[in-house]
Amino acid sequence: MLKNRPNRFIAEVDLDGKREIVHVKNTGRCREILIPGCSVYLTAPDSPNRKTKYDLVAARKKNGMLFNIDSQAPNKVVKEWLESKDYTYVKPEYTYGASRIDFFMKKGDEEYLMEVKGCTLEIDGVGYFPDAPTARGVKHVRELIKAKKEGYRAILAFVIQMEGVDICLPNKATDPDFSEVIEEAKKEGVEILYLRCRVKEDELYIDE
Repeated sequence: MLKNRPNRFIAEVDLDGKREIVHVKNTGRCREILIPGCSVYLTAPDSPNRKTKYDLVAARKKNGMLFNIDSQAPNKVVKEWLESKDYTYVKPEYTYGASRIDFFMKKGDEEYLMEVKGCTLEIDGVGYFPDAPTARGVKHVRELIKAKKEGYRAILAFVIQMEGVDICLPNKATDPDFSEVIEEAKKEGVEILYLRCRVKEDELYIDE
């Protein structure tokens, strides 16, 4: 059970009646999820030099909805998903312009650039991104717009890190700049994907 979150890197949890400081695998706000008293789920990575024994990777809201909050999970599951498709080449962390785009893919004569964003904010059954202002996210979308104009298939993929949600909308109230650049990207032909997931206490995978 979550006791509190002193900063964006760690949380204090009650583990079998014992106070434990754990690493939070998401530096975002997660205010709607990480509420004191909620159930949280931990993993214990095999790394002897760590300051904390456990990682906090998932949490359950009081309404029963389970959220994966691991910020590294979206890219991992998308890589596995892409490699199961008929692309002839998949390269993570591709340098394009002034940015690192999450994936470069090839299929026949077509070249693709894909940026991945994890959605952990849900309100009334709808996903929203971001949960905090993201100048980096705006920059990445602008790079996708540029790539589209240069002949790439440009894709922005939202990995929805909870079940029962089918779409992720721009969070205009939190980051109007991101909302604006998403509208521009759509007009320029950047493809938007909403990747629904199956979520378990210690696992996330794309549900097709």
